Amino acid sequence: MVVLKIILTIIMIAAIAGVIALVMEVLTKPVHKPYGPYERFIKRPLDVFLSVGALIVLSPIWIVTAIMVRLRLGSPILFVQERPGLDESIFKLYKFRTMTDKRDEKGELLPDEIRLTSFGKKLRSTSLDELPELLNIIKGDMAVVGPRPLLVKYLPWYTEKQHKRHDVRPGLTGYSQAHGRNTVNWDDKLDMDVEYSKHITFKGDAQIILDTIKTVFKREGISSETSATMEDFRDYCRSIGRVPNGE
Repeated sequence: MVVLKIILTIIMIAAIAGVIALVMEVLTKPVHKPYGPYERFIKRPLDVFLSVGALIVLSPIWIVTAIMVRLRLGSPILFVQERPGLDESIFKLYKFRTMTDKRDEKGELLPDEIRLTSFGKKLRSTSLDELPELLNIIKGDMAVVGPRPLLVKYLPWYTEKQHKRHDVRPGLTGYSQAHGRNTVNWDDKLDMDVEYSKHITFKGDAQIILDTIKTVFKREGISSETSATMEDFRDYCRSIGRVPNGE
């Protein structure tokens, strides 16, 4: 009986948050393209409902992970970085730290593969480092499913078509994360993002979530062929002869 009451309380809290999100979405969502019923009225409140529920249920894992990060990697516990979101507006992304701050004699950070510890690799392979992004979803910066938020410095390097990936909120997971993760080359990854932004459905989002879970459990696609994480997009563009817009 006690467990049932706890479950019902969590559902009620998450549902109230979802309703508030629905009202705010309807009142504030910019009309810059035609939305389907799911994208207009269901996706955002459902994201908040799921995120608030997950935040409560997974709070013990949050606490343990935070303590382990503090003991293994020091402080700060969270990695905070500016990323472009919906319509390329900039927001602060939250993640658990997975790298050290080791620098060379010039004071510059060492390459990712050196700073990424075995503990950090485990956090990434299990996607536990992504848990703080639930806060970004609740705030409205992100969605559960959408193109992953990349670095601000990449914006000038996108083609006109690739900029369309920012027509929707970035996601905790996306189509390319469920189908290749960091092993897919940049152009294919961004093409997937653009296609997703054009065809957002409940069935599609549900399938991406299921495929992501499978990928996480198999621990596939964590590293690219050239990097401990993902090759720098600017290096990729230079390798194929592309230059940033305006140059």
